[in-house]
Amino acid sequence: MADDAVLSIDLPLPRFGSGKVREIFDLGDRLLLVATDRLSAFDVVMAEGIPHKGEVLTRLSAFWFTQTADIVPNHLISSDPADFPAEVQPQRAQLAGRTMLVRKAQRIDFECVVRGYLAGSGWQDYQATGGVGGNPLPAGLRQAERLPEPIFTPATKAASGHDINCTLADVAAVVGDTVAQRLKATSIALYTNAAELAIDRGIIIADTKFEFGLLDGELIVIDEMLTPDSSRFWAAGDYAPGQSPPSFDKQFVRDWLETQPWTKTPPPPHLPPAVIAGTAARYQEAYEWLTGASFTPVT
Repeated sequence: MADDAVLSIDLPLPRFGSGKVREIFDLGDRLLLVATDRLSAFDVVMAEGIPHKGEVLTRLSAFWFTQTADIVPNHLISSDPADFPAEVQPQRAQLAGRTMLVRKAQRIDFECVVRGYLAGSGWQDYQATGGVGGNPLPAGLRQAERLPEPIFTPATKAASGHDINCTLADVAAVVGDTVAQRLKATSIALYTNAAELAIDRGIIIADTKFEFGLLDGELIVIDEMLTPDSSRFWAAGDYAPGQSPPSFDKQFVRDWLETQPWTKTPPPPHLPPAVIAGTAARYQEAYEWLTGASFTPVT
C-alpha cells in the first residue's frame, strides 16, 4: 500500500519552499501548494508515506476554507487543476486533489493554537502549572476534560524541530497589540465555529492550530486548516474525561513508534503495512465524518 504514496513532487516552476509535507512553488503573487503523502512523527519524516494523505489534507482544508469564509478571508484561489499554470498541465493528474492555487501573503510566524480540551502538551502543562500556556484554569480538571471556554496558546513557528510555546504578549511584541488581539479573536472564532459543526457530525475537535498572513494589510488564513495534521480529532462516541481518547490522526503511528527501540532521530524505523493502512483509514474517516462526503481518491 505504501507504494501508492506520493513522496516527492517536482514541477517546472521556481520552488518557494519545502516542508515536512508540502512542496511550495512560486508564481509571483500566487503560490502552488502541493501536499505529498509524507508523514512526520516526533519531527522526523518517515521513510514510508500514507497513501492519499495529501489529498485528505487538501480537500479537507478546502472544505473548511469554504465553511469559514464569512469569519475571515483565506488564501485559496482554486483547487481545480484546470486553473493551474500552463507549465504544470502535463502533470495535472498527479496534482489533482492534493494541490491548491493560493494567494501569496506575508506569513505571520506564529502558530495560533486553540485548545478546547485538556490534552497532549496542554495536559502536561496543566499538571505542572495549573494552567496552559499562561492561561490559569480551575483546579481538579481531568485529562481530556472540556475546558470552561476555548483558550489561545500561541507558539513560535520553528524552522526545524519543535515549536516553542509563548504568550499573547510575546506575539504582540512582534506584530503589535492590534494584530495579536485579532489573531486571538479570529482563532477562537474559527475553532468555535468548526467545533460546533464537527460535534454535530460525531467528532470532537480537542485542539487545533491556524496559520495567518497579511495581504494588503488584511488578515487571512493560510496553509492548511482543521485537518488531522493540524488538529486533534476524537470520535464523540469514544470520549470520556479522565483518559486520552483514540484520535483520527498520526497518533496511531506515534503509539507504534513508542514501542520501537528508536531514539527519535533519523533514520526512523520502517512502518509496517498494518500501521500504514490503519493511519490512512483514520485520515479518510475523519474527512468523511466532517464533510459528509465519501472519500474517493483522485490520484
